[in-house]
Amino acid sequence: MPLSTPFTDWFATRGWRVRRHQAEMLAVAERGEHALLVAATGAGKTLAGFLPSLVDLAANPSDRLHTLYVSPLKALAADVERNLLGPIAEMGLGISVESRSGDTSSDKKARQRGRPPNILLTTPESLSLLLSYPDSFAMFAALKTVVIDEIHAFAPGKRGDLLSLALSRLQAIAPDFRRVGLSATIADPAQYAAWLAPDADARAVTLVEGEPGADPDIRILLPEGAVPWAGHSGRYAVHQVMAQIAKNRTTIIFCNTRGLAELIFQELWKVNDLSLPIAIHHGSLDREARQRAETAMAEGRLRALVATASLDLGLDWGDVDCVIQMGAPKGSSRLLQRIGRANHRLDEPSRALIVPGNRFEYLEARAALDAVEAGERDADRFRPGALDVLAQHVMALACAAPFREADLLAEIRTAAPYRWIDAAIFGRLLGFVRDGGYALKSYDRFRRLAPDGHGGWRISHPRLAAQHRLNAGIIVEAPMADVRFRNGRRLGRVEEYFASTLTPGDTFAFAGLSLEVETIRDTDLIVRATTRPARIPSYMGARMAISTRLADRVRGFLADPTSWRCFPDDVRDWLEMQARRSVLPRPGELLVETFPHEGVHYMVCYPFEGWNAHQSLGMLVTKRMERAGLQPLGFVASDYAIAIWSLREVTNPEALFDAEILSDEFALWVEQSHLLKRAFREVAVIGGLIERQHPGKRKSGRQVTFSTDLIFDVLKKYEPDHLLLEAAWADARERLTDVARLGDLLDRAAGTMLHRALSRISPLAVPVLVLIGRESVAGPDVDDALLGEAADALAAAAMSGD
Repeated sequence: MPLSTPFTDWFATRGWRVRRHQAEMLAVAERGEHALLVAATGAGKTLAGFLPSLVDLAANPSDRLHTLYVSPLKALAADVERNLLGPIAEMGLGISVESRSGDTSSDKKARQRGRPPNILLTTPESLSLLLSYPDSFAMFAALKTVVIDEIHAFAPGKRGDLLSLALSRLQAIAPDFRRVGLSATIADPAQYAAWLAPDADARAVTLVEGEPGADPDIRILLPEGAVPWAGHSGRYAVHQVMAQIAKNRTTIIFCNTRGLAELIFQELWKVNDLSLPIAIHHGSLDREARQRAETAMAEGRLRALVATASLDLGLDWGDVDCVIQMGAPKGSSRLLQRIGRANHRLDEPSRALIVPGNRFEYLEARAALDAVEAGERDADRFRPGALDVLAQHVMALACAAPFREADLLAEIRTAAPYRWIDAAIFGRLLGFVRDGGYALKSYDRFRRLAPDGHGGWRISHPRLAAQHRLNAGIIVEAPMADVRFRNGRRLGRVEEYFASTLTPGDTFAFAGLSLEVETIRDTDLIVRATTRPARIPSYMGARMAISTRLADRVRGFLADPTSWRCFPDDVRDWLEMQARRSVLPRPGELLVETFPHEGVHYMVCYPFEGWNAHQSLGMLVTKRMERAGLQPLGFVASDYAIAIWSLREVTNPEALFDAEILSDEFALWVEQSHLLKRAFREVAVIGGLIERQHPGKRKSGRQVTFSTDLIFDVLKKYEPDHLLLEAAWADARERLTDVARLGDLLDRAAGTMLHRALSRISPLAVPVLVLIGRESVAGPDVDDALLGEAADALAAAAMSGD
């Protein structure tokens, strides 16, 4: 597919050349093949994905939808639209480009269905909604290409399930369209090729690898004093971070949680003596606030932006000089993705700094640097497609047109995540979509499908189509409360459980401001600005866990004293004292230490399997200890370790960690805990059993929770094998408890446990013991100053001379 004069001239005026992978993408398109491009950030990846479409449209003008671009973020689609329109205008190409998301006006959405642009930029959720309209068949009939950007960001999860199902429907409408996936951080391209391909045939996808770029310049920012024993915010380094902001034109400071982003912004502002323009960006802020920050960054009006994963992906701000990661990166792929926001030019190194929050996080940061240098990426684990997502998709297609069961099953099975669905499972799922299932079918509100009189199914009432489109979506947030000024201006949302802890006169930090609560009206927090000290909101949800490959590298450090030479003195002293007092486990071994401290017996183990798996194991082991009469008092978990304290000494930890705990205690614990009800609430919303909103009215989080809890109790009693209970169990096992890593942990414990009975606390135990009494399951953003005070006393006991 040769480039015509407008394209060659456009490249020449910029002093650019067509890179090898861009030329390969043109050749692959000319052969009509699907493609997966894996290329470094700054390599012109997005342009490579669009170039075949632009060349084809320039040569063969059309008034139909030619290319669909799908991204994980609305902001990314808007950024790509801006970056495409410029070159199209400069080359004088008559190609129309528009984006479509939840932020698009209703008038524009309606017009797009009847008169779509040549290139439409959207998200998985908006694409699913488009497919729910009868005119989707005409809209997509001439589709030639679907480009999926940052494919790694959603393919292994529920949003990927929804997108894969949408691709199966698009294939039924336009059988010959090409599928193109783009990413910078894929460890196993074959996995993604299978997900991308029709019928999961990875051989149908051509892998294109990008030209290598300059190696990134990544450094660890060490404190002026010692690396802290505990904490994870890195707030001790705010003066150093502020100095970096002053040195650079533009800096992005990434934080792993929204609460931490608010905290770091507040701390930076306190030391911003030069009054440099700094902003904050995260998913709970109002859309206008996020867009203002994005526009200011794009126009070069900000010196720094404090952000969360909301800006991990793809936004092309070429003038960002440096990226700073506050706290541990948790994975080499995530670190590379964030580093890629700096410079955004392939031939120049991106600069990044990591600010570790504590000594284990220092080891993790060092492991991430080594992994990046070795070209090692974090592997993703694909699981079977979720049933609640499939139920939502079936309802969307029913809103578009009647369907026959066998035909729809055959179509769905072309989507890789749903190859496992057979006629029996699909029959059960169709029964749920039709009338809610056996225990609910007598209620009219759950009757959504009816026979169409021709052997197929249709929606039972036209109003259900509008209801579906109003409530569809995969992302189910925790119940939220709006934060508003008295004049009605909305700042964003905090979670209802946090709002419930506030009373008039309380203060909290949000959107970069200190706010005082004036009054609380239903789900609105009415606030005013204040200069009084403020709390940081905490947010629910699973945490980012250290990746398996980084955990393996950290274990490698512990077992290899020769690697300690480049560590700071205080970190090296910590490990050397641990080797003298106890032992440092080798890779594959599970170290368990027991010791008395302040009249209580402690058991600390070091699995390095991440907070979610450790939290689950702590619950299970504590329950087993109760039955054994060991009188446990509590436990605390970090990404690296679990500490359990009890009135009686544990002398045989092997008995507490055997693999049967997953079959015996696990099922009982999940049944009795909040986990299953929490998972059911999400699958009930996604599956369409519970509606979040009606025209002009949105249910509060409490109302949704009350409704789902009632239905959960009914199904558990009268239909325990209900499809949604099955889906909730799958979520509770995999997502909320990280059962796969939990299983790996127990397998390792079975044959490699090292038990050390000590007379006092060990140096390795200090970072996790500091958390006792200072961290809740829901509030991970702990006050580092309090942790530091507690750590000093524990460290004195652990590090003092023999």
